[in-house]
Amino acid sequence: MEKYDFAVIGAGPGGYVSAIRAAQLGLRVALVEKDDRLGGTCLNVGCIPSKALLESSERYAAAGHRLNEHGIEIGSIKLDLKRMMARKQKVVETLTDGVATLMKKNRVQVIRGTGRLTSANRIAVVNDERLTEIEASSIVLAMGSLPVELPFMPFDNLHIVNSTTALSFADVPEHLIVVGGGAIGLELGSVWARLGSRVSVVEMLPQIAPFADKQMAVILQRSLKSQGLEFFLKSKVTAAEIGDGKATLTFENDRDEEKTLAGDRILVSVGRKPNSRDTGLEKVGVEIDKNGTIPVDENWRTNIKGIYAIGDLIHGPMLAHKAQEEGAAVAEIAAGKPGHVNYEAIPNVIYTSPELAVVGLSEEEAKSRKLNYKTGKFYFLGNGRALSMGETDGLVKIIADAETGRLLGVHILGPRASDVIGEVVMAFEVGATAEDVARTVHAHPTLSEAIKEAALAVDKRQIHG
Repeated sequence: MEKYDFAVIGAGPGGYVSAIRAAQLGLRVALVEKDDRLGGTCLNVGCIPSKALLESSERYAAAGHRLNEHGIEIGSIKLDLKRMMARKQKVVETLTDGVATLMKKNRVQVIRGTGRLTSANRIAVVNDERLTEIEASSIVLAMGSLPVELPFMPFDNLHIVNSTTALSFADVPEHLIVVGGGAIGLELGSVWARLGSRVSVVEMLPQIAPFADKQMAVILQRSLKSQGLEFFLKSKVTAAEIGDGKATLTFENDRDEEKTLAGDRILVSVGRKPNSRDTGLEKVGVEIDKNGTIPVDENWRTNIKGIYAIGDLIHGPMLAHKAQEEGAAVAEIAAGKPGHVNYEAIPNVIYTSPELAVVGLSEEEAKSRKLNYKTGKFYFLGNGRALSMGETDGLVKIIADAETGRLLGVHILGPRASDVIGEVVMAFEVGATAEDVARTVHAHPTLSEAIKEAALAVDKRQIHG
């Protein structure tokens, strides 16, 4: 039996980063993965392929509707969906091949197969009925999550589908019904709307992007509506039926009225659940709550000594970058070094157009906590770079402590918000104030100037607003 210092089950962003960091620290590391390609959901059927399709579909939409305002006239355009999907897959394979190369570079032993705990320090790996057993001083559980399936409308991968299937449709649906107005539903809804689908979003809550500041969610919905998406908020799905090649969704609105929508496909994107079942955790005695989440302490230790859990398996937002930070921190702790993640400085992004990027508290959260705060806002309509790009929807909103000026929340709705948010995440990490951000010199013209102006607006001294 092979013995390791550190073993990880699951090669998603949290798992492979944890393995690399542990190897950097001199530990002998094994990484167990059941799928053919490393990278987990994120690289294979999540973050990366969805962003590839978002980029391709945005360019297609621009070619068809928006280039003429730049003085660029082209003839009729034609969608080659097969080629678009092939490009998406090439992006995926490039990145997953890169992860495999990183394993070799860092001398991480990759063991293919389904890993299950057999004791507090042993993992059985089954691959084509071949059994391999390894032993490790520290074991990290990083199996990720699975799409939530509604009990009254199970996935059939044809008419009622999850996000994995929706990333690989062979044709453009005439009418795509999306159940759930979170990041996954809005992003994939945007992709297919740009490519020609009628897209209807049904959301149980009173706003889309439930984690977001209400003002930003309202403006984002308005922008997406102008792009052709339709929304049914405060609507509870009750049933789905398949007949004559169509899927019919039944839901009730907040006035107790029953409504129906008939479409080609129904994309169910109501969240994800931890992939913690049937992995031997119960046998070993690892505590799991009723939702499948694994409780851990401040150092990501489970109730069993030597076993850690990270990423989508534990409480907190199900984000790849959160899992990566946890994976690195756990490796450091296992190697006898301090490991830390600042959960107040983790950004959350929806990659629609415009993009929505958030770090910290929403204004509603600040109010509910009875915090003494002040806000500063700046609209991209007044930003020179955004105007030159023709991307002026949205704004930057900063929430700061009224007495100290310390940043409490930053919300960016606008072009390339996912890239621009990095500046304020750093500010959160170092405990910066709105004044610190306002006094930072920003290149002109850039989108990030909108952050400076919003920071200035916290004290009512913005220049261009």
